[in-house]
Amino acid sequence: MDNKTLTLVTTLPLIALVLVLIGIGWRNRLRRQSDVEQLPPVPADLSMPLAAADGQYVASTTAGDWLDRIAVHGLGIRTNAELTVHPEGVLFERSGAGPLFIPAASLSGVRQDSGMAGKFVEKDGLLVLSWTLGQHELDTGFRTRRAADKPALLQTLQELISAGPQADAHSGK
Repeated sequence: MDNKTLTLVTTLPLIALVLVLIGIGWRNRLRRQSDVEQLPPVPADLSMPLAAADGQYVASTTAGDWLDRIAVHGLGIRTNAELTVHPEGVLFERSGAGPLFIPAASLSGVRQDSGMAGKFVEKDGLLVLSWTLGQHELDTGFRTRRAADKPALLQTLQELISAGPQADAHSGK
């Protein structure tokens, strides 16, 4: 057996083993997160968007833990997406995964960050939405395709969140 064949014979099983272990880990993550509630449906009568941008849906993670990717309901799948902000909430139209609608009342914050769940970019390159799904607090990352789209999107999201019912509860209104 020559050197190339020996390398191939030892490398292929190692690659297969790594892929099997990744699959087992993902399946266990799905099982651990089985208590995460179903996603809210997309309303049939959404108003016209207040802002929109194309970009990349990065992932949803447990709030404050940018490495704990949420695997259930396709929330852990990185994909191209269009984010639209409506008075009723935020809609991610994801290619290769179902849409994700976050009702305005579930939103608790928006910030800029440099990374989450294996995606790292320049300082403040990601928009991270904080929101609640049932009993779970989540962070969802989005990277705009064009940097020029981000300021208007961020401002619109901040205005939507500050007008929401959770803002009224914090301000005593």
